Amino acid sequence: MTLSVDLFFSFRSPYSYLALPKTLKLVEAYDLSVNLRPVYPIAVRVPGFFKKASPQFARYIVMDSRRVAEHAGIPFRFPRPDPIVQDMTTLDVAAEQPYIHRLTRLGTMAQLDGRSLAFTSAIAPVLWDGSVAGWNEGDHLARAAEKAGFDLAAMDAAISADPDRYEQVITENEKDHAASGHWGVPTFVFENEPFFGQDRIDLLVWCLQGKGLTRR
Repeated sequence: MTLSVDLFFSFRSPYSYLALPKTLKLVEAYDLSVNLRPVYPIAVRVPGFFKKASPQFARYIVMDSRRVAEHAGIPFRFPRPDPIVQDMTTLDVAAEQPYIHRLTRLGTMAQLDGRSLAFTSAIAPVLWDGSVAGWNEGDHLARAAEKAGFDLAAMDAAISADPDRYEQVITENEKDHAASGHWGVPTFVFENEPFFGQDRIDLLVWCLQGKGLTRR
């Protein structure tokens, strides 16, 4: 029997991006379904978070995510532009967030189609692997989406026609994420048990094997 895991994912999270290669290997190697469920970054979900957090928080994330990527051999650079419009001097988050709303709604549309892992695995490297400056310009996203079997223009049009539909799904994702017992991303959830971080995937596999996970 195919086991199923939810993956709560943010397009701004470096660790979410860094979890993708290992996640893809999991579903290739095991009889496992991963339902990637996009959520908004904590900068949007928790207004004022960065002003309340220790000033060491962001600096550590920058340093640590880079060394995690280097250790794993994953191409990595922080996105240009940042998916969140934020003044990194004052830490103020802009009221208007065109990038992250678009990305998260697109991921949610792919979730409704049952192909969110494939879509996100195609799109996220455009932001994070360092090969593109101005990921939001030109046809970078469209070409990546097309390789995974998606028509980005059609997706954008459908979302523009009914944005509330996708916002409702995102809200439901965020509620289920919180109900799992964790707030960070990436969080894998199996049978209501959260596994937070790309460094807990091995522990997740161990738990799944205890529930009958088999290789393909």
